[in-house]
Amino acid sequence: MLLVMTYMTRKPITVTPRDTLIDAQGKMNSGSFRRLPVVEGDRLIGMLTDRDLGPHSGHLQDTRVTAAMTENPITVTPATPLEAAARRMLDTKLDSLPVVEDGKLVGIITTTDILKAFLEAPVRVGSDKPPPDDQT
Repeated sequence: MLLVMTYMTRKPITVTPRDTLIDAQGKMNSGSFRRLPVVEGDRLIGMLTDRDLGPHSGHLQDTRVTAAMTENPITVTPATPLEAAARRMLDTKLDSLPVVEDGKLVGIITTTDILKAFLEAPVRVGSDKPPPDDQT
């Protein structure tokens, strides 16, 4: 069984509630990220996406992360089956989920991570035999 822990990004780049949105935007731009976990110490308290910044345009340098973040985000654990994480992402229309263990942020799993897992899996998900050759 494929598990989140195998494919997640460990120790993701984060922001704190005291950071400004311009700081968060800088981290997103420098790392080519679209989302950042918001942590207090090592505890996840929210998520911030590039879309959350839009309504604060022109005031990013004066606005704290807490004004734009989503509190109490949907999470998974490292032991969550990858299929369950993918289903949760599909059902909630999210492109990433923070990975939390014992209340602490330990990683993040993204749509890209799940697609990579699918491509690397030795057996196709939902099938016990390889797909037929493409005849088109």
